[in-house]
Amino acid sequence: MENKGRDFLIPGIKKNVFVLGLVSLFTDISSEMIYPLVPIFLTSVLGAPVAVVGLIEGVAESTASILKTFSGWLSDKYEKRKPFVLGGYSLSALGKLLLSVAFVWPTVLTARFVDRLGKGVRTSARDALIADETDSINRGRAFGFHRAMDTTGAVIGPLIVLILMAVLKEQYRLIFLLSFFPAVLGVALLFFFVKEKKRQTFSSKEAPRLSLAGFDKNFKMLLLIVVVFGLGNSSDVFLILRAKNLGLSATLVVLAYVLYNVVYASFSMPAGILSDRVGRKKLMVGGFLIFSGVYFVLAFISKSVYIWPLFAIYGLYIAATEGVSRALVTDMAGPENKGTALGLYHTAVGLVTFAASLIAGLLWTYINPSAPFIYGGLTSLLAAILFILFMPLE
Repeated sequence: MENKGRDFLIPGIKKNVFVLGLVSLFTDISSEMIYPLVPIFLTSVLGAPVAVVGLIEGVAESTASILKTFSGWLSDKYEKRKPFVLGGYSLSALGKLLLSVAFVWPTVLTARFVDRLGKGVRTSARDALIADETDSINRGRAFGFHRAMDTTGAVIGPLIVLILMAVLKEQYRLIFLLSFFPAVLGVALLFFFVKEKKRQTFSSKEAPRLSLAGFDKNFKMLLLIVVVFGLGNSSDVFLILRAKNLGLSATLVVLAYVLYNVVYASFSMPAGILSDRVGRKKLMVGGFLIFSGVYFVLAFISKSVYIWPLFAIYGLYIAATEGVSRALVTDMAGPENKGTALGLYHTAVGLVTFAASLIAGLLWTYINPSAPFIYGGLTSLLAAILFILFMPLE
Protein backbone atom coordinates (compact mmCIF):
# COMPACT_ATOMS: atom_id res chain seq x y z
CA MET A 1 0.00 0.00 0.00
CA GLU A 2 1.17 3.54 -0.76
CA ASN A 3 2.29 5.68 2.14
CA LYS A 4 2.00 9.42 1.63
CA GLY A 5 2.58 10.51 5.21
CA ARG A 6 0.25 11.31 8.09
CA ASP A 7 -3.24 12.73 7.77
CA PHE A 8 -3.82 16.37 8.77
CA LEU A 9 -6.94 17.23 10.82
CA ILE A 10 -9.26 15.18 8.55
CA PRO A 11 -8.88 11.41 7.96
CA GLY A 12 -7.43 10.71 4.50
CA ILE A 13 -6.44 14.36 3.92
CA LYS A 14 -2.75 15.34 3.98
CA LYS A 15 -1.49 18.76 5.02
CA ASN A 16 -0.74 19.99 1.48
CA VAL A 17 -4.20 18.90 0.30
CA PHE A 18 -5.82 20.67 3.27
CA VAL A 19 -3.92 23.92 2.57
CA LEU A 20 -4.70 23.70 -1.16
CA GLY A 21 -8.35 23.44 -0.18
CA LEU A 22 -8.06 26.68 1.81
CA VAL A 23 -6.27 28.34 -1.12
CA SER A 24 -9.11 27.38 -3.45
CA LEU A 25 -11.69 28.53 -0.89
CA PHE A 26 -10.27 32.06 -0.71
CA THR A 27 -9.57 32.24 -4.44
CA ASP A 28 -13.11 31.22 -5.31
CA ILE A 29 -14.55 33.73 -2.84
CA SER A 30 -12.55 36.33 -4.76
CA SER A 31 -13.61 35.05 -8.20
CA GLU A 32 -17.30 34.75 -7.34
CA MET A 33 -17.28 38.31 -5.96
CA ILE A 34 -16.61 39.56 -9.48
CA TYR A 35 -18.08 36.92 -11.83
CA PRO A 36 -21.75 38.00 -11.58
CA LEU A 37 -20.81 41.69 -11.83
CA VAL A 38 -18.48 41.74 -14.85
CA PRO A 39 -21.25 41.52 -17.52
CA ILE A 40 -23.24 44.25 -15.75
CA PHE A 41 -20.13 46.43 -15.34
CA LEU A 42 -19.23 46.04 -19.01
CA THR A 43 -22.67 46.83 -20.41
CA SER A 44 -24.05 49.32 -17.87
CA VAL A 45 -20.94 51.23 -16.76
CA LEU A 46 -18.52 50.97 -19.68
CA GLY A 47 -21.22 50.87 -22.37
CA ALA A 48 -19.81 47.80 -24.12
CA PRO A 49 -22.16 45.81 -26.40
CA VAL A 50 -23.25 42.29 -25.39
CA ALA A 51 -21.07 40.91 -28.20
CA VAL A 52 -18.00 42.20 -26.35
CA VAL A 53 -19.08 40.28 -23.22
CA GLY A 54 -19.13 37.10 -25.28
CA LEU A 55 -15.75 37.94 -26.84
CA ILE A 56 -14.10 38.54 -23.46
CA GLU A 57 -15.44 35.36 -21.86
CA GLY A 58 -14.63 33.31 -24.95
CA VAL A 59 -11.03 34.53 -25.07
CA ALA A 60 -10.62 34.09 -21.31
CA GLU A 61 -11.97 30.54 -21.11
CA SER A 62 -10.21 29.35 -24.28
CA THR A 63 -6.90 30.64 -22.91
CA ALA A 64 -7.38 28.70 -19.69
CA SER A 65 -8.37 25.52 -21.50
CA ILE A 66 -5.39 25.44 -23.86
CA LEU A 67 -2.84 26.22 -21.16
CA LYS A 68 -4.00 23.42 -18.86
CA THR A 69 -2.39 20.80 -21.09
CA PHE A 70 0.96 22.56 -21.29
CA SER A 71 1.19 23.39 -17.59
CA GLY A 72 0.33 19.83 -16.59
CA TRP A 73 2.91 18.40 -18.98
CA LEU A 74 5.61 20.86 -17.86
CA SER A 75 4.97 20.00 -14.21
CA ASP A 76 5.60 16.35 -15.15
CA LYS A 77 8.65 17.17 -17.24
CA TYR A 78 10.39 19.25 -14.57
CA GLU A 79 8.99 17.20 -11.67
CA LYS A 80 7.80 20.34 -9.90
CA ARG A 81 4.20 21.33 -9.28
CA LYS A 82 4.31 24.21 -6.80
CA PRO A 83 5.90 26.87 -9.08
CA PHE A 84 3.07 26.44 -11.59
CA VAL A 85 0.41 26.44 -8.88
CA LEU A 86 1.87 29.52 -7.16
CA GLY A 87 2.34 31.38 -10.43
CA GLY A 88 -1.20 30.59 -11.54
CA TYR A 89 -2.86 31.78 -8.34
CA SER A 90 -0.71 34.92 -8.35
CA LEU A 91 -1.78 35.80 -11.90
CA SER A 92 -5.44 35.35 -10.98
CA ALA A 93 -5.02 37.73 -8.03
CA LEU A 94 -3.40 40.28 -10.37
CA GLY A 95 -6.38 39.99 -12.72
CA LYS A 96 -8.73 41.12 -9.95
CA LEU A 97 -6.53 44.13 -9.25
CA LEU A 98 -6.56 45.13 -12.93
CA LEU A 99 -10.37 45.06 -12.94
CA SER A 100 -10.44 47.68 -10.20
CA VAL A 101 -8.74 50.21 -12.50
CA ALA A 102 -10.72 49.42 -15.67
CA PHE A 103 -12.25 52.43 -17.42
CA VAL A 104 -12.48 50.93 -20.92
CA TRP A 105 -13.49 47.43 -21.97
CA PRO A 106 -10.05 46.40 -23.35
CA THR A 107 -8.75 46.69 -19.78
CA VAL A 108 -11.46 44.26 -18.67
CA LEU A 109 -10.39 41.94 -21.49
CA THR A 110 -6.80 42.13 -20.23
CA ALA A 111 -7.88 41.51 -16.64
CA ARG A 112 -10.00 38.49 -17.54
CA PHE A 113 -7.23 37.16 -19.78
CA VAL A 114 -4.69 37.42 -16.93
CA ASP A 115 -7.15 35.84 -14.48
CA ARG A 116 -7.88 32.86 -16.76
CA LEU A 117 -4.22 32.64 -17.73
CA GLY A 118 -3.60 31.97 -14.05
CA LYS A 119 -6.30 29.30 -13.97
CA GLY A 120 -4.77 27.61 -16.99
CA VAL A 121 -1.30 27.61 -15.47
CA ARG A 122 -2.30 26.25 -12.06
CA THR A 123 -5.17 23.78 -12.49
CA SER A 124 -3.52 20.65 -13.89
CA ALA A 125 -0.38 21.05 -11.76
CA ARG A 126 -2.49 21.58 -8.62
CA ASP A 127 -4.64 18.52 -9.28
CA ALA A 128 -1.50 16.47 -9.96
CA LEU A 129 -0.04 17.70 -6.65
CA ILE A 130 -3.19 16.54 -4.85
CA ALA A 131 -2.84 13.13 -6.52
CA ASP A 132 0.88 12.97 -5.64
CA GLU A 133 0.06 13.61 -1.99
CA THR A 134 -2.74 11.06 -1.68
CA ASP A 135 -2.96 7.28 -1.44
CA SER A 136 -4.99 5.78 -4.29
CA ILE A 137 -7.54 4.42 -1.79
CA ASN A 138 -8.28 7.99 -0.61
CA ARG A 139 -7.95 9.83 -3.91
CA GLY A 140 -11.68 10.37 -4.37
CA ARG A 141 -11.90 11.67 -0.81
CA ALA A 142 -9.06 14.14 -1.43
CA PHE A 143 -10.48 15.51 -4.67
CA GLY A 144 -13.95 15.63 -3.12
CA PHE A 145 -12.58 17.62 -0.18
CA HIS A 146 -10.86 20.06 -2.54
CA ARG A 147 -14.01 20.51 -4.64
CA ALA A 148 -16.04 21.08 -1.46
CA MET A 149 -13.67 23.81 -0.27
CA ASP A 150 -13.58 25.43 -3.71
CA THR A 151 -17.36 25.41 -4.00
CA THR A 152 -17.84 26.77 -0.49
CA GLY A 153 -16.05 29.82 -1.84
CA ALA A 154 -18.63 29.91 -4.64
CA VAL A 155 -21.34 30.07 -1.95
CA ILE A 156 -19.68 32.76 0.15
CA GLY A 157 -18.59 34.99 -2.76
CA PRO A 158 -22.07 35.75 -4.19
CA LEU A 159 -23.48 36.31 -0.68
CA ILE A 160 -20.72 38.85 -0.01
CA VAL A 161 -21.58 40.54 -3.31
CA LEU A 162 -25.25 40.81 -2.38
CA ILE A 163 -24.24 42.55 0.87
CA LEU A 164 -21.67 44.81 -0.82
CA MET A 165 -24.12 45.82 -3.54
CA ALA A 166 -26.64 46.79 -0.88
CA VAL A 167 -24.05 48.84 1.04
CA LEU A 168 -21.88 50.23 -1.77
CA LYS A 169 -24.59 50.41 -4.45
CA GLU A 170 -22.89 50.52 -7.87
CA GLN A 171 -19.28 51.10 -6.83
CA TYR A 172 -18.11 48.19 -8.97
CA ARG A 173 -14.43 49.11 -9.00
CA LEU A 174 -14.32 49.22 -5.21
CA ILE A 175 -15.91 45.76 -5.04
CA PHE A 176 -13.33 44.49 -7.55
CA LEU A 177 -10.57 45.94 -5.37
CA LEU A 178 -12.00 44.25 -2.27
CA SER A 179 -12.05 40.93 -4.14
CA PHE A 180 -8.26 41.18 -4.52
CA PHE A 181 -7.64 40.61 -0.80
CA PRO A 182 -9.01 37.06 -0.38
CA ALA A 183 -7.07 36.13 -3.52
CA VAL A 184 -3.85 37.44 -1.98
CA LEU A 185 -4.57 35.55 1.24
CA GLY A 186 -4.84 32.35 -0.80
CA VAL A 187 -1.48 33.03 -2.49
CA ALA A 188 0.16 33.66 0.91
CA LEU A 189 -1.17 30.37 2.33
CA LEU A 190 0.18 28.52 -0.70
CA PHE A 191 3.60 30.19 -0.54
CA PHE A 192 4.21 29.62 3.16
CA PHE A 193 2.44 26.34 3.97
CA VAL A 194 2.55 24.05 0.91
CA LYS A 195 5.82 22.12 0.88
CA GLU A 196 6.43 20.00 -2.22
CA LYS A 197 8.45 16.85 -1.82
CA LYS A 198 11.16 16.09 -4.34
CA ARG A 199 9.98 13.52 -6.87
CA GLN A 200 12.07 11.28 -9.10
CA THR A 201 9.81 9.29 -11.39
CA PHE A 202 11.82 8.96 -14.60
CA SER A 203 15.29 9.41 -16.06
CA SER A 204 16.06 12.32 -18.37
CA LYS A 205 15.63 10.01 -21.41
CA GLU A 206 12.15 8.99 -20.31
CA ALA A 207 10.60 12.42 -19.78
CA PRO A 208 6.87 12.38 -20.66
CA ARG A 209 5.76 13.52 -24.08
CA LEU A 210 2.88 15.87 -24.74
CA SER A 211 0.92 13.19 -26.56
CA LEU A 212 -1.91 10.68 -26.18
CA ALA A 213 0.46 7.93 -27.33
CA GLY A 214 1.59 7.14 -23.79
CA PHE A 215 -1.94 6.43 -22.52
CA ASP A 216 -4.02 3.27 -22.80
CA LYS A 217 -7.30 2.81 -24.65
CA ASN A 218 -9.39 3.27 -21.49
CA PHE A 219 -8.03 6.78 -20.97
CA LYS A 220 -8.65 7.65 -24.63
CA MET A 221 -12.20 6.29 -24.35
CA LEU A 222 -12.72 8.39 -21.23
CA LEU A 223 -11.68 11.52 -23.15
CA LEU A 224 -14.07 10.61 -25.98
CA ILE A 225 -16.97 10.16 -23.53
CA VAL A 226 -16.07 13.46 -21.83
CA VAL A 227 -16.20 15.18 -25.24
CA VAL A 228 -19.61 13.64 -26.08
CA PHE A 229 -21.00 14.74 -22.72
CA GLY A 230 -19.33 18.14 -22.94
CA LEU A 231 -20.90 18.96 -26.31
CA GLY A 232 -24.21 19.35 -24.46
CA ASN A 233 -22.82 20.71 -21.19
CA SER A 234 -22.98 24.42 -21.96
CA SER A 235 -22.04 27.21 -19.57
CA ASP A 236 -24.12 27.48 -16.41
CA VAL A 237 -25.06 30.94 -17.69
CA PHE A 238 -27.82 29.15 -19.62
CA LEU A 239 -29.24 27.73 -16.38
CA ILE A 240 -29.35 31.28 -15.04
CA LEU A 241 -30.96 32.55 -18.25
CA ARG A 242 -33.56 29.78 -18.06
CA ALA A 243 -34.38 30.72 -14.46
CA LYS A 244 -34.88 34.35 -15.52
CA ASN A 245 -36.83 33.22 -18.58
CA LEU A 246 -39.26 31.43 -16.26
CA GLY A 247 -39.78 34.55 -14.15
CA LEU A 248 -37.28 34.60 -11.26
CA SER A 249 -35.92 38.02 -10.27
CA ALA A 250 -32.18 38.69 -10.49
CA THR A 251 -31.82 38.37 -6.71
CA LEU A 252 -33.70 35.07 -6.62
CA VAL A 253 -31.57 33.77 -9.51
CA VAL A 254 -28.42 34.52 -7.48
CA LEU A 255 -29.93 32.74 -4.46
CA ALA A 256 -30.85 29.73 -6.61
CA TYR A 257 -27.25 29.67 -7.84
CA VAL A 258 -26.10 29.78 -4.21
CA LEU A 259 -28.41 26.83 -3.40
CA TYR A 260 -26.82 24.83 -6.23
CA ASN A 261 -23.35 25.56 -4.83
CA VAL A 262 -24.41 24.67 -1.27
CA VAL A 263 -25.54 21.22 -2.45
CA TYR A 264 -22.39 20.84 -4.57
CA ALA A 265 -20.13 21.73 -1.65
CA SER A 266 -22.06 19.53 0.81
CA PHE A 267 -21.96 16.38 -1.29
CA SER A 268 -18.55 16.63 -3.02
CA MET A 269 -16.56 14.91 -0.28
CA PRO A 270 -19.19 12.20 0.42
CA ALA A 271 -19.30 11.48 -3.33
CA GLY A 272 -15.52 11.23 -3.42
CA ILE A 273 -15.48 8.85 -0.45
CA LEU A 274 -18.21 6.76 -2.09
CA SER A 275 -16.15 6.56 -5.29
CA ASP A 276 -13.23 5.18 -3.27
CA ARG A 277 -15.52 2.41 -2.02
CA VAL A 278 -17.79 1.47 -4.93
CA GLY A 279 -15.81 2.71 -7.94
CA ARG A 280 -15.52 6.04 -9.74
CA LYS A 281 -17.16 4.97 -12.99
CA LYS A 282 -20.46 4.18 -11.26
CA LEU A 283 -20.52 7.70 -9.80
CA MET A 284 -19.79 9.18 -13.22
CA VAL A 285 -22.66 7.27 -14.87
CA GLY A 286 -25.00 8.29 -12.07
CA GLY A 287 -23.95 11.92 -12.44
CA PHE A 288 -24.52 11.90 -16.19
CA LEU A 289 -28.00 10.45 -15.70
CA ILE A 290 -28.87 13.10 -13.09
CA PHE A 291 -27.67 15.81 -15.50
CA SER A 292 -29.79 14.34 -18.29
CA GLY A 293 -32.90 14.25 -16.10
CA VAL A 294 -32.46 17.84 -14.89
CA TYR A 295 -31.95 19.14 -18.43
CA PHE A 296 -35.00 17.31 -19.82
CA VAL A 297 -37.18 18.71 -17.02
CA LEU A 298 -35.78 22.23 -17.53
CA ALA A 299 -36.79 21.97 -21.17
CA PHE A 300 -40.46 21.36 -20.43
CA ILE A 301 -41.36 23.17 -17.19
CA SER A 302 -43.34 26.39 -17.33
CA LYS A 303 -43.25 27.55 -13.68
CA SER A 304 -40.29 29.12 -11.88
CA VAL A 305 -41.03 27.27 -8.62
CA TYR A 306 -39.44 24.14 -10.11
CA ILE A 307 -36.09 25.92 -10.48
CA TRP A 308 -35.30 25.48 -6.77
CA PRO A 309 -35.39 21.66 -6.60
CA LEU A 310 -33.82 21.38 -10.05
CA PHE A 311 -30.85 23.57 -9.11
CA ALA A 312 -30.40 21.51 -5.94
CA ILE A 313 -30.46 18.23 -7.88
CA TYR A 314 -28.06 19.73 -10.42
CA GLY A 315 -25.67 20.27 -7.50
CA LEU A 316 -25.79 16.49 -6.91
CA TYR A 317 -24.73 15.87 -10.52
CA ILE A 318 -21.63 18.01 -10.26
CA ALA A 319 -20.73 16.69 -6.81
CA ALA A 320 -20.84 13.15 -8.25
CA THR A 321 -18.62 13.95 -11.24
CA GLU A 322 -16.32 16.94 -10.79
CA GLY A 323 -13.85 15.66 -8.19
CA VAL A 324 -14.49 12.00 -9.04
CA SER A 325 -13.51 12.53 -12.69
CA ARG A 326 -10.16 14.02 -11.64
CA ALA A 327 -9.51 11.07 -9.36
CA LEU A 328 -10.42 8.70 -12.21
CA VAL A 329 -7.99 10.43 -14.58
CA THR A 330 -5.11 10.14 -12.10
CA ASP A 331 -6.02 6.48 -11.45
CA MET A 332 -5.49 5.83 -15.17
CA ALA A 333 -2.21 7.76 -15.37
CA GLY A 334 1.22 6.62 -14.25
CA PRO A 335 3.26 8.48 -11.61
CA GLU A 336 5.29 10.11 -14.38
CA ASN A 337 2.40 11.62 -16.38
CA LYS A 338 -0.39 12.58 -13.95
CA GLY A 339 -0.05 16.27 -14.86
CA THR A 340 -0.14 15.55 -18.58
CA ALA A 341 -3.24 13.35 -18.21
CA LEU A 342 -5.04 15.99 -16.15
CA GLY A 343 -4.00 18.67 -18.63
CA LEU A 344 -5.42 16.72 -21.58
CA TYR A 345 -8.62 16.10 -19.63
CA HIS A 346 -9.08 19.72 -18.54
CA THR A 347 -8.32 21.03 -22.05
CA ALA A 348 -10.84 18.65 -23.61
CA VAL A 349 -13.49 19.74 -21.10
CA GLY A 350 -12.75 23.45 -21.55
CA LEU A 351 -12.69 23.52 -25.34
CA VAL A 352 -15.80 21.42 -25.76
CA THR A 353 -17.65 23.59 -23.23
CA PHE A 354 -16.88 26.61 -25.40
CA ALA A 355 -18.38 24.77 -28.40
CA ALA A 356 -21.36 23.64 -26.33
CA SER A 357 -22.11 27.19 -25.23
CA LEU A 358 -22.00 28.39 -28.82
CA ILE A 359 -24.39 25.61 -29.86
CA ALA A 360 -26.70 26.34 -26.92
CA GLY A 361 -26.81 30.03 -27.79
CA LEU A 362 -27.78 29.25 -31.38
CA LEU A 363 -30.44 26.75 -30.30
CA TRP A 364 -31.89 29.25 -27.79
CA THR A 365 -31.94 32.09 -30.32
CA TYR A 366 -33.11 30.33 -33.46
CA ILE A 367 -35.36 27.56 -32.09
CA ASN A 368 -36.53 28.23 -28.50
CA PRO A 369 -35.24 28.34 -24.88
CA SER A 370 -36.09 24.65 -24.39
CA ALA A 371 -33.93 23.43 -27.28
CA PRO A 372 -30.49 23.67 -25.54
CA PHE A 373 -31.78 21.58 -22.65
CA ILE A 374 -33.28 18.85 -24.84
CA TYR A 375 -29.98 18.70 -26.73
CA GLY A 376 -27.92 18.61 -23.50
CA GLY A 377 -30.15 15.91 -22.02
CA LEU A 378 -29.61 13.73 -25.11
CA THR A 379 -25.81 14.12 -25.20
CA SER A 380 -25.47 13.33 -21.48
CA LEU A 381 -27.71 10.26 -21.87
CA LEU A 382 -25.53 9.11 -24.77
CA ALA A 383 -22.39 9.65 -22.66
CA ALA A 384 -23.84 7.50 -19.86
CA ILE A 385 -24.63 4.71 -22.34
CA LEU A 386 -21.09 4.87 -23.77
CA PHE A 387 -19.67 4.70 -20.24
CA ILE A 388 -21.72 1.57 -19.48
CA LEU A 389 -20.85 -0.14 -22.79
CA PHE A 390 -17.17 0.71 -23.21
CA MET A 391 -15.76 1.50 -19.75
CA PRO A 392 -15.87 -1.63 -17.55
CA LEU A 393 -17.40 -0.72 -14.19
CA GLU A 394 -15.60 -1.87 -11.03
